[in-house]
Amino acid sequence: MRRALLPLVRVEGAPSELSDEALVAACAMGERAALGALFDRHCDAVRRFLARISGARDVDLDDLVQTTFETLTRAAGRFDGRSEVRTWLLGIASNVARHHVRSLARQQRLTDAVAASPPVDETDVAAQAIAHERTALLHEAILALPVKLREAFVLVYLEALPGRDVARLLGVREGTLWKRLFEARAALRDALKGVEP
Repeated sequence: MRRALLPLVRVEGAPSELSDEALVAACAMGERAALGALFDRHCDAVRRFLARISGARDVDLDDLVQTTFETLTRAAGRFDGRSEVRTWLLGIASNVARHHVRSLARQQRLTDAVAASPPVDETDVAAQAIAHERTALLHEAILALPVKLREAFVLVYLEALPGRDVARLLGVREGTLWKRLFEARAALRDALKGVEP
């Protein structure tokens, strides 16, 4: 049985006249004006919430608010109406803040590890040059990976996100994610063959 194709229909009415739920539905259909209306209605509340929950500086708060609303556009099709839009939006903001805090903690651990490491022997310039070259080659090899392999590798290995969450984020099964990671590691090994450790 063939299904008839239904044309996409724009939501009627000015964004200011629509309910939050109607605006989320319009966002799911790609309506930028609806996203703008939701931003205007909820930006201040999201910003206050993020400031309280993350402790982020003002300059970082702007990025977190933007990330929250960018995430809303990707998640709009999954809004099921079991909560108010504001509550749902603050849930998205909570996830964004949690990711930001984890990222700051990773950066702090890295900074602490570098500060605690013994000073490098300045006389071993050759070893420093090889290490620098290897790092540059690894960076180039990661950038050369196909997008699907690169995003899986970066999210799991560099951002240290759990595989289950990364699979959900990318919209793939966990088995597909692990296959991509296997392929990414193999491609990186091949790219770095012959480079001294």
